[in-house]
Amino acid sequence: MSITRRAALAAAAGAAFGAPHLAEAQTRLQMAVPYPDGNFHTRNIREWLTALEADSKGRLNIQLHSNGSLLGMPAIKRGVQQGQVQLGEILLTAYSNEEPMFDADAIPFLVDDFAAARRLGELQKPYIEARFARQGLMLLYTVAWPAAGFYTNAPLDSMDVLRGTRFRTYSPMTNRFATLVGATPTLVQVAELAQAFATGVVQVQVTSAQTGVDTSAWDYCRVFTPTGFTMTKNAVFMSRRAFQALSVEDQALVRATAAQAEDRGYRYAEESQRAAEARLAEKGMTIGRIAPAVMEELKKISTTMANEWVEKTGEDGRKLLQAFRQGA
Repeated sequence: MSITRRAALAAAAGAAFGAPHLAEAQTRLQMAVPYPDGNFHTRNIREWLTALEADSKGRLNIQLHSNGSLLGMPAIKRGVQQGQVQLGEILLTAYSNEEPMFDADAIPFLVDDFAAARRLGELQKPYIEARFARQGLMLLYTVAWPAAGFYTNAPLDSMDVLRGTRFRTYSPMTNRFATLVGATPTLVQVAELAQAFATGVVQVQVTSAQTGVDTSAWDYCRVFTPTGFTMTKNAVFMSRRAFQALSVEDQALVRATAAQAEDRGYRYAEESQRAAEARLAEKGMTIGRIAPAVMEELKKISTTMANEWVEKTGEDGRKLLQAFRQGA
């Protein structure tokens, strides 16, 4: 056998021997998120995962399943706990039935700008982290949604526009709000929203301008009224077991890139609010203004809901709201 032939065989053997070691060096994980690729939350996550793979020199590879394609919103958290996927993203308030502390940002009219939303988020984080830890999860970062507004087919100049309607809800807090305004709460996930309006399952909703763009709200509603109703947050989290299986170096990379994703996510949220409202107007929706008398009634409902939330959360909830209101 020639020297060249022996060298070629040796190189091939070396490559074959090395391949399993290369495969073992790469950690492949799965992540489920509920929103479509065009949503700024999903775009932010894709950028985070790309940065994480690049910074780890390919050691960490996370496959993203967007738009509820693998697990829908109600199943994502348990899916991570049970190991179906290793990472997930949820709207915190959607899970407040199991933990009312997740609902702090869903109290109507508690925050009205991104600075306040982020300050509330920082105060809320220790409570979320402690509860996640007990469930085998680890919080990586949170990002607020743009301020929610009302989607109706008539200007919001009276509470009668909401009263008696089938009101789309997505969380216990929006269920309670619908009940207090005299509407019928109807749970509908984002992926089913356009069809629900088209078939009359729901008639009005309160959610962000971004969700309106995601679901082509101009096809089913005429008026969007920004109100600063809520600025709820999404939480991105990971299985604690999967995190602890990573090297110390890769754990540090996950934390560092997650912090960058939070900063970038808030920047995208602000951009999204401006762009989404402009897009709704461009597609023919009226961008309304809420009547002062209606806002006064809504603020009374907010006070009721804040008091009810403190009753459910006890001392933790009281401390959190007190710290927020005092500017801590």
